[in-house]
Amino acid sequence: MTAVSDRPSTMEKSHEDARVNLPYLEDRLLGRWKDLRNIARGFARDPRIQRDPSLPMEQHRERVLEQLKILVTEAQVLRAFPERLGGKDDAGGGIAGFEELVAADPSLQIKAGVQWGLFCAAIHHLGTAEQHDRLLGAAMRLEVPGAFAMTEIGHGSDVASIATTATFNPETQEFDLHTPFRAAWKDYLGNAAKHGVAAVVFAQLITGGVNYGVHAFYVPVREINKDGSAGAMLPGVSSEDDGLKGGLNGIDNGRLAFDHVKVPLENLLARYGQVAEDGSYTSPIDSPGRRFFTMLGALVQGRVSLDGAAGSASKIALKTAITYGNQRRQFTGASETDETVLMDYQTHQRRLLPLLAEVYAGHFAHDSLLDLFHAVFSEEGMDTPESREDLETLAAALKPVSTWRALHTLQTAREACGGAGFMAENRLVQLRQDMDIYVTFEGDNTVLLQLVGKRLLSDYAKQFKGIDGINMARFVIERAGDTVLYKTPLNRAVQSILDTGSKRRSASELQEETTQRELLSGRVEAMVEKLAADLRPAFKMNQADGAALFNDHQVELIEAAKAHADLVQWEAFTKALTTIEDTETRTVLTWVRDLFAFTTLEKNLAWYLINGRLSAQRAETVTSYINRLLARLRPHAQDLIDAFGYDDDLVRATIISGVEQERQDEARGYFRTQRASGDAPRSEKSLKKTKR
Repeated sequence: MTAVSDRPSTMEKSHEDARVNLPYLEDRLLGRWKDLRNIARGFARDPRIQRDPSLPMEQHRERVLEQLKILVTEAQVLRAFPERLGGKDDAGGGIAGFEELVAADPSLQIKAGVQWGLFCAAIHHLGTAEQHDRLLGAAMRLEVPGAFAMTEIGHGSDVASIATTATFNPETQEFDLHTPFRAAWKDYLGNAAKHGVAAVVFAQLITGGVNYGVHAFYVPVREINKDGSAGAMLPGVSSEDDGLKGGLNGIDNGRLAFDHVKVPLENLLARYGQVAEDGSYTSPIDSPGRRFFTMLGALVQGRVSLDGAAGSASKIALKTAITYGNQRRQFTGASETDETVLMDYQTHQRRLLPLLAEVYAGHFAHDSLLDLFHAVFSEEGMDTPESREDLETLAAALKPVSTWRALHTLQTAREACGGAGFMAENRLVQLRQDMDIYVTFEGDNTVLLQLVGKRLLSDYAKQFKGIDGINMARFVIERAGDTVLYKTPLNRAVQSILDTGSKRRSASELQEETTQRELLSGRVEAMVEKLAADLRPAFKMNQADGAALFNDHQVELIEAAKAHADLVQWEAFTKALTTIEDTETRTVLTWVRDLFAFTTLEKNLAWYLINGRLSAQRAETVTSYINRLLARLRPHAQDLIDAFGYDDDLVRATIISGVEQERQDEARGYFRTQRASGDAPRSEKSLKKTKR
């Protein structure tokens, strides 16, 4: 029996009949670049573009290369590039289209990203206008397939420490590009094993005996055959094939090494660093650190694209699992005759609906990221050091959570579909394999979250820049009082008294937007403040001791960055709700936002309890209210996943093509007819009841 305090309030009852306006929501979710997304999805429905799962690796690679050629001639893949070279100067639109290609084949999406999002983008963002005119056009048209040679097997995400060198010789007006040892080989490079005829190579620029740090060079690596295909390796360039991988086998990943290869001065991509004929070095950015991060920041679009593509993969997975769960029946607990639909089980809802809420939060956060990316690279006056730093931080926060989420969602969806989820024809296993590498490339997720954590600490420190001693003392006293309050039982006791006998009041307060914001933002602030206090002694330590102290708090730094990512997604979702004009749709989406907030709180209940931010009773309310939200959202689950617009031709999972519903209808019809005819055999249990 339901307790009185747990019954829906009058306001909740008035919303019980709320319905999602599906056409409206689908249109809203397509967002700013709706037309371009629809065009890209149209191509993803084209059998010529889709993956053929029967192909072995070599044929898969060649098929993906041919698919890129189709995109060049038929799709709008050049939108991000300058109009004078055939583009549209539309950075955001370019990314929006690319990330939709994951529905066709993740290998296609990533190989396209290698060619246009990395190789071409490096020439575009790091090169000069003269270099654009000379090098970019052929690369854009795929006449020059290229590799992006940054990662070295010995340093991975530590780009600043790469060992490849480019030493300038004023007498020959050339750089000597050299790989000094095996760990300096460039590795995991798309297009390096077979198809690439040039590469943008990152190396330590040395001139006049001074190392000016990592710079990019345009380097031919293979001959071009008469038919336009890649030919023999050029002198001094070595290549190896990475071979069969755990996923993305439509991409010819490989290794490159350079044995004193001569690179002409004109092939230094010179937007941020120039070398004169006499060997002197100049740069518009004096700080070596800022110069390095500016050059890498210009290539942030890879992370932006991965964030969007990971979200698309999660949507496809949930479309499969929720649709199947609404058709598949199992066990007759609620009826003597009919089996129960899987989505009616609370455990199934617990598996899938919180992930659906996370995917919605990630979707709206990605919209914000894409807007910022477009502003920085396509809107006049927006490309500032501050906006680039914001973009880099936001991408570094969202790419880890979305790619990890994609793996978790695909695995959960696979399990939720039982044995059918393991069948290749339903794509979940293959998508899971292909998405695995997303958590590592374009920046290892853990390393990216360290970047976010350091930015949080940096912003925290800026609060005190120029503050005098009196105001600093006042700040410390205020914070100390706040900390004492949260760390003693006093706050928990007061909260428990307020909550006693009124679970509904507890849940009602936690539903409030201001309460959710305070809980989520308060966690970030408290974690950053504690980290800052713990790390403050490092400024007076020697380098080794300071590094050891930082290492001792590295896990806390990552947790603070994750908490920040949770807050960013919640804020994006909450902001998006204000733009939903259809009242009933907004009501349902508000429940989805609340589910995201409550499940985020539930995952971190230990922190909230230990730090006195929630009482035990209110913590208990979190879980019980999640269950109420699951029941409330269950009737809307199909509409909410359908609203993302991934139809059967994009999902391509046999189990949601109608065959499962046909099986279920046939089975129910068979037993219904059998019962009506009187031919149904009696059960053994009913026979025993009769004997009694």
